[in-house]
Amino acid sequence: MTGDDAAVKPVRRSPASRSGHREQRRAALVQAAMRAIRQHGPDVAMDDIATEAGVSKPILYRHFLDKGDLYMAVSDTATGQLRAVLLTGLDSEADPRSLLRAVIDTYLTFIEQEPELYRFVVRRSFTDRPSTRDPVTTNAALISGALATIFADRLRSLGLDSGGAQTWAHAGVGMVQAAGDWWLQDRTLSREQLRDYLLMMAWGSLDAILQAGGSPARMFASQPPTEKPTRRLSAGPISM
Repeated sequence: MTGDDAAVKPVRRSPASRSGHREQRRAALVQAAMRAIRQHGPDVAMDDIATEAGVSKPILYRHFLDKGDLYMAVSDTATGQLRAVLLTGLDSEADPRSLLRAVIDTYLTFIEQEPELYRFVVRRSFTDRPSTRDPVTTNAALISGALATIFADRLRSLGLDSGGAQTWAHAGVGMVQAAGDWWLQDRTLSREQLRDYLLMMAWGSLDAILQAGGSPARMFASQPPTEKPTRRLSAGPISM
């Protein structure tokens, strides 16, 4: 056997293999960035992320065009995780009040467990350039769309006007998101208290929509009720 025969030949990866390796490496760096954010907060520096990943900053920039690219990668991962837990809990067969309660509680639990990561995503102070898209808005739109489908199906099954389902779903998601932003800064309420206050407002609104048959014209044309309404999406007081 000659020396040339015995030499170890370099391993040549196929283009698909190289692409898969780069994706895996990029995903690992995103996870390192998320760990650094949890430790250092939303004002984390690239040096902090590089240290957590065990690489130099030039290595980071091999996998991400700039800080904006890294921000979007982290934000897409974080909002994807939130969306996954929320959509998994959307049971179209559940009674509406239980569905609302589950969605609100799941959202608040996530941001309570990941406050620094949540602030990093919503503040967008890490990126050094304007972003062409907003992962928070995209995530909210996807969740709202799923809720709107459930609302519309339920209203139609009752023979009611479902035309406002998209509006109500987006408004509800926006309400919970805004309240969650405030709550992370001013923790004067427990998560359970905030959840129940939000559920009270959301359920009251949904019940009023039902009383009007989903029609704004019917609601505004009707006289104030003189007796307790009897038509409900479900019966009984809110159980905590």
